[in-house]
Amino acid sequence: MSVAIIGGTGLTSLPGLEITRREVVHTPYGTPSGPITHGRYSGKEVMFLARHGYGHTIPPHRINYRANVWALKHLGVKRVIAVAAVGGITERMAPGVIAFPDQIIDYTWGRACTFFDVNLTQVTHIDFTYPYDAELRSILIEAARQAGIDHVDGGTYGATQGPRLETAAEIRRMRQDGCEVVGMTGMPEAALARELGLCYATCAVVSNWAAGVRGETVSMNEIEATLKEGMKKVQQLLTYAVPLL
Repeated sequence: MSVAIIGGTGLTSLPGLEITRREVVHTPYGTPSGPITHGRYSGKEVMFLARHGYGHTIPPHRINYRANVWALKHLGVKRVIAVAAVGGITERMAPGVIAFPDQIIDYTWGRACTFFDVNLTQVTHIDFTYPYDAELRSILIEAARQAGIDHVDGGTYGATQGPRLETAAEIRRMRQDGCEVVGMTGMPEAALARELGLCYATCAVVSNWAAGVRGETVSMNEIEATLKEGMKKVQQLLTYAVPLL
């Protein structure tokens, strides 16, 4: 079963990936974030795509999510591990924690969010009650356990528009809504994967406390430092997760 890893902020390449080739995919929805990297990781064939581009030049609201997901499906991918940097809202989502959310709330707007858009023979709906694939989530959680990585099982991901960070009042509202982490790329990526029948789960790296949680402004330098260590944990996690697939 083909596996793809979508790298977010802090993971524009995957150390340890034995690259065999890079492939440019043309899609009906335009250009993906970059070429799809094919290779072997932990003894398995995998594909890798940098969500923000390999030079981290594409802001979250400008990512061509449809092209990215369609390209992976076109290449035969069945499972997608989505790595994402997030802010922590609740106490258990402290900076440095790896979380595997089980729910999502979409606060984004204006993004191309569906493949079922035009030239339809009928209106199509998908079930999105549980937005992340349960089996893939369980594999990631087991890999974190085997690797001895501090992690959180569950939680609601609040997807915001970006590229600006949130206000303290917005984070208070999101906490009242039940969100535990906040990020800018969770939607429509998860829904598009479901529309195409891909098994999709998120590995969220908590890089900072969300706005106002600790009464301080958000420091980009601190985010970068935390992400650097967090992505080392992700790489370790993946070395355990990929063989389990």
